[in-house]
Amino acid sequence: MQYMKHFLILSALIVLPVTGLFSYPDYYLQLRDAIYAQELNAGEIVPLYQDAATKARETLTGRELYVMLSRCEYMMGRAYQYENKKTEAAAQYEQGILWAEKAQEEGEEDEGWQMLAENISQSCAVRSVSYALANGLKVESYSKKALAKNPRNAAAQIMIASRWIYAPSPFHDYKKGIKMMEEIPSASNPDKDDLFNIYSAIGYAYVQQKKPTDARPWLLKALEIYPTNKYVQSLLNG
Repeated sequence: MQYMKHFLILSALIVLPVTGLFSYPDYYLQLRDAIYAQELNAGEIVPLYQDAATKARETLTGRELYVMLSRCEYMMGRAYQYENKKTEAAAQYEQGILWAEKAQEEGEEDEGWQMLAENISQSCAVRSVSYALANGLKVESYSKKALAKNPRNAAAQIMIASRWIYAPSPFHDYKKGIKMMEEIPSASNPDKDDLFNIYSAIGYAYVQQKKPTDARPWLLKALEIYPTNKYVQSLLNG
């Protein structure tokens, strides 16, 4: 039980990736990249979030609309979570869960399961311990359901591999986690944010093993994608 709580808190340090069956529109990419860049505060992110949600409603319908709205809620939740505004973040994630569930009502697909897993994962990190204990195991379960629909879903693969890297001792297995992460690019269709998360996770695993020389090239590869990401910078300079 304590392991689950610690795992969820540690996993919250990284923005989990998203991947889909269609090309992302520019309005969503602007929101996503702003979250990863970590240069704007939550108040400055709000207009990007509102614009993305509005344009999604104008251009998408059905399941694709609900998945996109779930993504937008998730990203806004991340912005609040970075500032430790847990109540605001929890509200965004809860709405993200509702949109993902609505997407599944339109027909179960990997993206719906993925967004359920991502929003629940971070809800566990900002809500009560009882919520985390009741819902934490759904993250891996839903990630596996996503992979059953689409074996090349990079986000789902990363969520499953992450448990071996971000779990506290004695539950982590860095060697296993690194191996799983290294295999994801060739076993999936990763976007830039997926690759960022893979590289930063591997770098983190080496840092935890006190192997800075091994960590450095992976962290630098992550920073090639999002040079201003404060989390990876802290790993590289720590």
